[in-house]
Amino acid sequence: MMAHKSDADFKNIAARLNAVAGAHKSWISCISEMAKQGKTTPQRQVRGVIAQLNGYANGGYSNFAKGVDADGKYPDVHAAAKNAEASAAATAKYLESEYLPIANPNDAFGSDRYAKWARYFTGAKLDIKATYDWGVANLAEINKRMWEIAPLIKPGAKTLREVADHLDHDPKYIIKGESEIIKKLKDFTEAAVKQMDGTHFTIDDRIKFCDARIAPEGSASAPYYQSPSEDLSRPGTTWLPALGKDEFNWWHLASTWYHEAVPGHHLQCATVALEQDRLSRFQRTEAWCSGYGEGWALYAERFMNELGAFDEPGIEMGYLSAQALRAARIVVDIGMHLGYPDFEGNVWNAQSGKALLSNQALLDDAHSTSEIDRYLGWPGQAISYKVGERVWMKTREDAKARLGANFDLKKYHSYALAMGPMGLDPFEAEMANWDGN
Repeated sequence: MMAHKSDADFKNIAARLNAVAGAHKSWISCISEMAKQGKTTPQRQVRGVIAQLNGYANGGYSNFAKGVDADGKYPDVHAAAKNAEASAAATAKYLESEYLPIANPNDAFGSDRYAKWARYFTGAKLDIKATYDWGVANLAEINKRMWEIAPLIKPGAKTLREVADHLDHDPKYIIKGESEIIKKLKDFTEAAVKQMDGTHFTIDDRIKFCDARIAPEGSASAPYYQSPSEDLSRPGTTWLPALGKDEFNWWHLASTWYHEAVPGHHLQCATVALEQDRLSRFQRTEAWCSGYGEGWALYAERFMNELGAFDEPGIEMGYLSAQALRAARIVVDIGMHLGYPDFEGNVWNAQSGKALLSNQALLDDAHSTSEIDRYLGWPGQAISYKVGERVWMKTREDAKARLGANFDLKKYHSYALAMGPMGLDPFEAEMANWDGN
């Protein structure tokens, strides 16, 4: 995403690549000092970082250099890439030989630490047990609807996993080749902009374009969004991890791209970037609260369902699986960190959590494994989607009831997004005072 046109641009790229080694050394110094205090990272997360570092060490930076300078016009960039790879290899070796043996063998954070992280990621005071119980009930409700449409997709299916496998092999949902899926994603987002603008949203011309790209090596398995640059010279961008695949299943990507692009994260984050007179630079470029931000993106998926975007059974199953994933995250994240009993009466762990994600949220093996590692290393973040969506829906329905005929959905969306990221408790309080203008 860095500029790579002028000599100055390439000088900047080389400088940043050469700075990687210093960043690694600083990080090693930090975690080593914390280890002396008896504070170490769980072994599962250390192994994950080792794998990432090895990916960077084995050509990750060189591939990047080739991508921006295929002709080799700037040898300093390629040399700097090799330096970064050497540093990544050395850091991986340190973690493997010195840090991993002393790393924490336990994954769970426990109730006290978890409550603090949940507050951090949602910006709300939560009753954790009540949130867990709500997640269990919400997942059951979503799964019920999945079973209602399953016969329309795979008559006689005994499991939801069987339905997902059928969809994965249905030719009408398969898009072949990276160039074709990128074209599909760009066209899909362009159509969403045309559908939303002037009806349910007011979309500034400067942010109507949202790019789509294949994610670089070392990325996680889930798609993600990157905000536009402050001056909008670089557009907002959605990223799709290919993970070595050359075929992509559209049935579950449609809902995801409403989440990542329009009316989801792109509309949200790019709108904030435009608020230069209202929001501080920190609010526009650095501030983020997962409950507000991810809650909006999940609200965006639900909103598209309300508009009938998922009427086709296979596409609806994709939407429902995305909803089921966010509900399952509440169950698995809280369950694993607080040691709650799973649905078989055992304590929630990586294995039972992965099985739930596969069987009831329809994730494939790579994605479910990545999700479990993520929850265990990022406590409290996974619950922010559903918790945030619930608050977004509540503020909308409360405004409808309070304002009656004066409620305007387009104004609600504009006002709520223009405020920028904040915790869910202050967001709900602020929206309770909205006068409809």
